[in-house]
Amino acid sequence: MNWDDLRIIAAVRDSGSYAGAGKRLRIDETTVGRRLARIEAALGVRLFEAVDGVRRPTAACETVLAHVEAMAQHAADITRIGAAQAGVSGRFRIAATPAVAETILAPRLSPILTAHPGLRLQLLTASHNVSFSRWQADFAIRLRKPEKGDFTITRLGSLSLYLIEPAGAAPSFVCGYPDELDSIPEQQALKQRKLIEAARCVTDNVRVMSEVLRSGQAAAVLPEHACRDLFDDASLRVTQLPRRRDVWLLVQTHLKRDPAARVVIDWLRDCFADHGFRDQ
Repeated sequence: MNWDDLRIIAAVRDSGSYAGAGKRLRIDETTVGRRLARIEAALGVRLFEAVDGVRRPTAACETVLAHVEAMAQHAADITRIGAAQAGVSGRFRIAATPAVAETILAPRLSPILTAHPGLRLQLLTASHNVSFSRWQADFAIRLRKPEKGDFTITRLGSLSLYLIEPAGAAPSFVCGYPDELDSIPEQQALKQRKLIEAARCVTDNVRVMSEVLRSGQAAAVLPEHACRDLFDDASLRVTQLPRRRDVWLLVQTHLKRDPAARVVIDWLRDCFADHGFRDQ
């Protein structure tokens, strides 16, 4: 396999077309098509299908891309070997929700980067889950346990959930979660208390809910890391719920024995332990 040819596969996947891949790699569209045909002939599989005018990777292509992304990561690590003399070195992408990144990871980021000059950490913040099969992240912090996948998963701990309401009156409205999050414990707690019918503010962003609650007019169920700053607000009534929510760490399988990755994994565990997450 020619490394330049393999890079073309990723470029077509990212751009959705031969023309877009050619522009990104500064080669012509014909060359892109010819090199892809050569790889398909060598492997005996079809890599892309045209769907609504966009080149979509086949299942076989996704498997190839997983290896291509790993090769790209290793190539990038090789270029940093010289800088690793003072300690571990590597570039890692950590996917987490905005609230987790803001309240748990960011306050503890400086010590690890100061202690390890060869490390570079990229925080990917999004409410939706990144795709591990497409190598969009090296680590991911999830509040729901994935059912399956080609990765290593460990439990970081569990967090408390709190019902937050106006202190002296019934809420004017409730903050609820979108339908696709209907199964999470927070939404189920709202249903059990028959509050879901009043959910007129709907969002998957717990920091938005926290700000809305400051009005003293709304109610919501939030995880502890998203509402600690509301505990001392006299205008609010805070009730800890009996149900807790587990937190999971996903790691790309090939990183399990990587020394730099182990440093990052240990740091992530410490972040959650320092924040009071219980591992039981």
